[in-house]
Order: sequence, then C-alpha cells, then structure tokens
Amino acid sequence: MHELGIVFQIIKQVEDVAKANNVKSVKEVTLEIGEVSGIVPKYLTDAWGWACEHRSTLMKECKLNIITLKAKSFCTNCETAYDTLKFAKVCPNCGSNKTYLLTGKETNLKDIKVED
Repeated sequence: MHELGIVFQIIKQVEDVAKANNVKSVKEVTLEIGEVSGIVPKYLTDAWGWACEHRSTLMKECKLNIITLKAKSFCTNCETAYDTLKFAKVCPNCGSNKTYLLTGKETNLKDIKVED
C-alpha cells in the first residue's frame, strides 16, 4: 500500500507550509488525483485518518477532500483528445495508437484550509 507513503509526503508538505505561516491547526486539505494515477482513494482516505491522528500535531482532525481528475489522451495522428478509460491507447476517432496521456496521472495539492 503505497498510499501511506503518499500521505506522509503530503502531510510533510502541508506542515511545512503551515509552520512557515505560523498556522496552529490545519482543518481541511483538498487533493486532485488523476483517475489513472495508481492511487486508490479509499486506501488514501484510510491512511490519511490514521496518519493525521497519530503522526501530526497540526492536523489531528484534518479532513481530506479528493477531486478526481479525468484521464484524457491525445492522438497525434488526428489531433483529437479522448477519454482514456473508455478507449485506452487507441484513438476512437481514427483508430491510431499514436497517442499519449494528457491528464489523469497527476496528484496535486489543491487547497489547505486552516483554523482562523
């Protein structure tokens, strides 16, 4: 379960930002996760709850919000963007496999909400 390692990295980033800005408590974090990133949201949420409770003083009751980013691919043959999960590596427009992933693999820290 690599989600725990991802959670530890995110918590460290959030804590670094919080400490640099004299924040006493982080209440909510929003992540954007690509649907082909390899991250399982349920595992990430479970690891998040445990890690915040046991490993962070600034984030004891911090809520995690996840926004799923759709996987989109691009065909270099006909210059069409399409739904990766539905059509994989074959362009539905022209049948070419000269495609690449545009979005859907990323993991972004989108928002941090702190106590006023």
